[in-house]
Amino acid sequence: MKKKPEFFRKSALLLSVAALSLGVTACNTVKGLGEDIKSVGEAGEDAID
Repeated sequence: MKKKPEFFRKSALLLSVAALSLGVTACNTVKGLGEDIKSVGEAGEDAID
């Protein structure tokens, strides 16, 4: 019965790595979205001027 704790430990590690990967990806996506919105705002200001 020693395999069960090892399985759970490996599963927890896998889930942790997956969560970290998703977190990093989400941060990059939000940053990119912010840059896109900023770009649109600057283009609008240029059009108004």
